[in-house]
Amino acid sequence: MVPVLLDIITTAAILYIVSLGLLLVFGVMKLINFAHGALMTLGGYAAVMATAMGVSPWVGIPLAAIFGGIVGLGMERVVVRSLYNRPLDAILATWGLSIIIGQIITLVFDRGVHFAEPPIRGVISILGEPYSTYRLILIALALLLGVGLTLALRGTSLGLSTRAVIMNEDLARGLGINSGLVRSVTFTLGSGLAAVAGALITPLSSVDPNMGVAWLISAFMLVLVSGSSLYSLAVASIVLGGAQVLVSNYFGPVLGGMTIAALAAVVLRIRPQGFSYE
Repeated sequence: MVPVLLDIITTAAILYIVSLGLLLVFGVMKLINFAHGALMTLGGYAAVMATAMGVSPWVGIPLAAIFGGIVGLGMERVVVRSLYNRPLDAILATWGLSIIIGQIITLVFDRGVHFAEPPIRGVISILGEPYSTYRLILIALALLLGVGLTLALRGTSLGLSTRAVIMNEDLARGLGINSGLVRSVTFTLGSGLAAVAGALITPLSSVDPNMGVAWLISAFMLVLVSGSSLYSLAVASIVLGGAQVLVSNYFGPVLGGMTIAALAAVVLRIRPQGFSYE
């Protein structure tokens, strides 16, 4: 029972990390960045590069943030900025950009599977049950990212401007807030968070040019049932991630892979605002 409970908690933490950047972009810009999965893949290869260079695996995390932020800033400046008032076109454009990023990754790293060293190896005993130390570390990192982003949104001038844009962009502009700058910073930060998520999860398995696609689907469904609330995202990650673990353990990984999408559809059918109470 202990390993299953730990799997539920760590899976929820992983899903929260994976979805955080996507939720941030959706909350401020009201669009789903379908390049999120490709940016995660880019972060995964940053971790692979750190391993190949023989440096500390922790170096892959800031390296991923830099790669993701630069690519995200370029995407926002060149493509997304002109599509703010055309959300459907923006979704299609980011999907196209994800394909381009994937092809560039393939040209540089080939289509093979690559592996990255975990920052921490070994297991730790919890109530007599051995469990991966690195998966437990991800719980702390998820909390750190969530608390850090919450404090940034509530305790900085840029964060307050961002919250104003989320609540009422027209009013925020009327108060002199540069909503364009807020959008640009948000998209860059969201892209960096996506790449960091890729770097963090790659040591748990592997990375290939299509790694981010499956994670994008789960993140997309979690964001839909969370709205723009970091708290709601945490709840959704625990509930839907926990259900995925239970279904995978008792009914097989194939059904487990379908759990988040299926349950999210049921939640939205019963409660259109999902887990959000805002």
